[in-house]
Amino acid sequence: MSSTLNNRSSVEAPMKVPSLNSPQMRRILASSFIGSAIEFYDFILYATAASLVFNKVFFVGLTPGVAIFASFATLAVGYLARPLGGIIFGHFGDKIGRKGVLITSMAMMGGASTLIGLLPPTAQIGMLAPIALITLRVVQGLAVGGEWGGAMLMALEHAPKERRGFAASFANMGGPAGAVMATLAVSAVSIMPNEQFLAWGWRIPFLISIALVGIGLVIRLKVTESPLFLALEDKAEERKTPFMEVITKYPKSVIRGTLVGMSSYTVQGLMTVWAISYVVEEVGLDRTAVLNIKAIGAALTVVGIWVSSRYSDKLGRRPVMMVGILAGAVAALPIMWMLELGQLWLFAIALFVANGIIQAFIFGPFGAFTAELFPTRIRYTGASLVYQLSSTVGAGFTPMIVAGLVLLGGGSLWIAGGVWAAAFIVAALAMRGIKEGRDADLGAEEMSH
Repeated sequence: MSSTLNNRSSVEAPMKVPSLNSPQMRRILASSFIGSAIEFYDFILYATAASLVFNKVFFVGLTPGVAIFASFATLAVGYLARPLGGIIFGHFGDKIGRKGVLITSMAMMGGASTLIGLLPPTAQIGMLAPIALITLRVVQGLAVGGEWGGAMLMALEHAPKERRGFAASFANMGGPAGAVMATLAVSAVSIMPNEQFLAWGWRIPFLISIALVGIGLVIRLKVTESPLFLALEDKAEERKTPFMEVITKYPKSVIRGTLVGMSSYTVQGLMTVWAISYVVEEVGLDRTAVLNIKAIGAALTVVGIWVSSRYSDKLGRRPVMMVGILAGAVAALPIMWMLELGQLWLFAIALFVANGIIQAFIFGPFGAFTAELFPTRIRYTGASLVYQLSSTVGAGFTPMIVAGLVLLGGGSLWIAGGVWAAAFIVAALAMRGIKEGRDADLGAEEMSH
């Protein structure tokens, strides 16, 4: 009887919260933001190092073009592991709860990043070095695959209905905030002489991860479990395989949601990974200046996510996200033209538009957008799958594919710009088939499925 009453009060709790300013909600939003920032610090740190370091440390003896292609291939491996991480962690998140899964994912990520910072180069241990690097990248991918869905849902499922988009965006804001930290960390050590930077300087940001994860775990342990999950806790045995229910009953939601999300991640893969390598290695722009611009771009993404998520609670997810999608389709070729001109200020404008407007306006409402595609009993699995598939296809393969296209095209970027514009057109078409979820009652929805 008491269990029933507890569950009932848990369901009603979000409806009683008049704002996001209660002590409990502030703790939840802080946990969502900080936890996501720490996880993505580690994940984006690897991407930055793949652009500037790993081709020279772990893929020696190859031509520069092939070495950077191999480095980006290890980046893609991590993205390939993300959907699997989303499925595994989503399964347990839907079965046993969001909180414990989030603690596990953070510990895995911190351990893998620290070990990357300690990994000897290929010159010392031969082929074991790139093999170990790929293995640790897979662990990173699995960990971040489980992070975002749980962090986003902990905020969204505690929040009042009219503030869900903004609450869910704290996990989204954590991503670029982590990118700012990662980029500034690499930028700080990049001022070293190149020989020292490649020998040991690049390792410092990876080793810092262990301290950041410790801080994140302390915060996360104090957060309460999601009330919407607690309302269904006694039915956990009925949810034997959430993944199978997602792909058999909601395949259209998965496919359409992924196509929409890919547009945002295509921007990320192009501008924050491949373009960094291109303007430093091919154009010859100053490495530290480029990294500082990248950090500013990530900070602008946080601001854009803040703005777009708030408007998504007023206007709906679809119209706000379409602003970013249409802007991306229009700006794709001009951005590539600015990169090709090879001026630092033009690179800055291109990156700021790509991150602060295009990516931010798609990504800001994306947490609530994906969550509202699925009922509570499978929401962790469903939302994680859409998000991680989007990131894998959109960001994981983009740097490698564009690097290959540039090699084949003799240095021209126009083909890449056309492919980028096409990805946004596909996203716009996919969005047309998705129902607006801003006014959906996530608790009541459970009764209708």
